[in-house]
Amino acid sequence: MKNLKAVDFFCSGGGMSYGIQQSGIQILAGIDFDENCRETYEANIQGAQFILADIFELKETDLETKLSLQKNDDDLILIGCSPCQFWSIINTDKTKSAKSKNLLIEFSRFVKYFRPGYVVVENVPGVLRRKEESGLNEFIGWLSENGYGEPHFKVHNVNDYGVPQSRRRFTLIASRVCQDEIKPLKEHGPKKLVKDVLGVGNGFPMIEAGHRDETDFLHTVPAISEINRKRLKKIRKDGGNRLDFADDPELQLRCFVGKDESFKDTFGRLWWDRPAPTITTKFSSISNGRFVHPFEDRALSIREGATLQSFPLTYKFKGTSIANIARMIGNAVPPKYAKAIGEAIIQKHNNAV
Repeated sequence: MKNLKAVDFFCSGGGMSYGIQQSGIQILAGIDFDENCRETYEANIQGAQFILADIFELKETDLETKLSLQKNDDDLILIGCSPCQFWSIINTDKTKSAKSKNLLIEFSRFVKYFRPGYVVVENVPGVLRRKEESGLNEFIGWLSENGYGEPHFKVHNVNDYGVPQSRRRFTLIASRVCQDEIKPLKEHGPKKLVKDVLGVGNGFPMIEAGHRDETDFLHTVPAISEINRKRLKKIRKDGGNRLDFADDPELQLRCFVGKDESFKDTFGRLWWDRPAPTITTKFSSISNGRFVHPFEDRALSIREGATLQSFPLTYKFKGTSIANIARMIGNAVPPKYAKAIGEAIIQKHNNAV
């Protein structure tokens, strides 16, 4: 049997590629329009090409030539995990991300041209809620009418797949090779919690806000102001939030006066005995969600955020700034979830061939 191989569109820093590779599938290439991702991708995804390209301008024939791809190849997997801010439920300005709403439609061009054995799409749940507008309805219809059986498309929580984080993701897996539904393989045993991966016992020495780690481990955390230091000191260990300093007139934020019920996760600490909340691109900031360390008075470090996304401790992140690397980590598909997808495809493929 030939080995399965994959092309990862919108590969970013390689979370999906790494997990798929760990499952035993060869990664031919990762495609992204952000040059900042190249060094991280190439440092971790062995044997794969990084292709710098904007999918709106990339031609199917160019990719065919560059990677020597064949049409109707039963062993080929095309993966599309497009940036998804436009479809996110988070109430942000959508003008910057408006172009991204058509990325699924652009990705489907390549699927229709190559007709690979397998197709994987991963995105925010919002793409399913608005499946007409996002192009998902048309894409699923095309897959069903062109030999891809009944595609699996559902929202999963990655915490069910070995990731120590509660993160809901839309996932589509379709196959032209086997007609059985392919679902990511769940991990057996207890679900992973923050205490299973963070803390001194898991290799994370105690550090102060502003600590810089110049090694590849990147246990680096941004500095905070003196008033924010005071706020964090007042927040209960293990799950406290901004309400713990709300009655202190010096520390209470004016924007929250009389609004105790809104944005309670702001300045919130993680709980040791729960999965982390969704790790966003702003996880290194104490004011952008529940991203304060459960015990220490600081935000999560770069390596801690990556670990909660299930990147291995040896994964090398290259970037020009903390914010740049945090964005790459927050946008990533958790590698353990990607591995669960890859293992499910291999299992069905072996039975079908």
